[in-house]
Amino acid sequence: MQHIPKVDLQDFLSGDATKKQAFIAALGDAFQEIGFVALRGHLLSEELQTDLYAAIKAFFELPLDVKKQYEIEGIGGQRGYTSFGKEHAKGRTTGDLKEFWHFGQYVTDDPKLEAQYPKNVLVEELPAFNAFGKKTYQLLEQTAAHVLQALALFLHLDEHYFDPHIHNGNSILRPIHYPPITQEPKDAVRAAAHGDINLITLLMGAQGGGLQVLNQQGDWIDAVAAPDEVIINVGDMLSRHTNNTLKSTIHRVVNPPRESWGKSRYSIPFFMHPISSMPLNCLPNCVREDQPKAFEDITAGAFLEERLLELGLKKA
Repeated sequence: MQHIPKVDLQDFLSGDATKKQAFIAALGDAFQEIGFVALRGHLLSEELQTDLYAAIKAFFELPLDVKKQYEIEGIGGQRGYTSFGKEHAKGRTTGDLKEFWHFGQYVTDDPKLEAQYPKNVLVEELPAFNAFGKKTYQLLEQTAAHVLQALALFLHLDEHYFDPHIHNGNSILRPIHYPPITQEPKDAVRAAAHGDINLITLLMGAQGGGLQVLNQQGDWIDAVAAPDEVIINVGDMLSRHTNNTLKSTIHRVVNPPRESWGKSRYSIPFFMHPISSMPLNCLPNCVREDQPKAFEDITAGAFLEERLLELGLKKA
């Protein structure tokens, strides 16, 4: 496969059984083959995306000493600001050429769970940043829920199988700034080759180039979305839960050509996580004689802890 398949969420939501089934089949096939799709028909308006990018750019243009006030120690970078070069890919020690922010879950109906999550950090200088971030988080979460409903049907599960696991899940919206490159990077790229931790990732901002996906033939292919599309990929949690039926594909963000080093790049992934108690045990209908169980049983919370340690965001 040399390109990212395209699907339209409105086919799934249309009420037309034929369109719905075609969407389920196309989505499932893509996630089995390459683990990525470009999705149009999502729930974000063009106006909201424009407003969000303007607010994010304004935040990352703040002086470093102001941004550092929002870097919270002891929570593994799960909320607020993470400074340039702090995160690295699993198996590497060189930091990625990026800085980022985390918006987390907005729990409304579970005080016990709300107390367990770190609180969202409010940027006093930019009220619009917080408002647009919250609205985007909630609309991408709804979009992701529909995608998981389609995948549940593809896997011959109840359509709403994932719903209780993702309600109030530990999901993250991550605005990322890749600053201009000012000198020859030493063994560093904007985001080194990696797989995502979570169930699925929805990425705004794949129009700018740089995102590449490793296909099953071992070739790196460009993953470029149209302005009205978001890129969606399978994460390690979903791959593990489906016993590798759905593929968590390795991807990276490469440095631009030298003539473009002076330009910033922005992207905004939404990492859909379940609640920490969700078992990631391999689904029985994904275990067969020709596809034996590949993973030990583990909860989503324990798996996340393991990966945060590997990424350098938490200390043992």
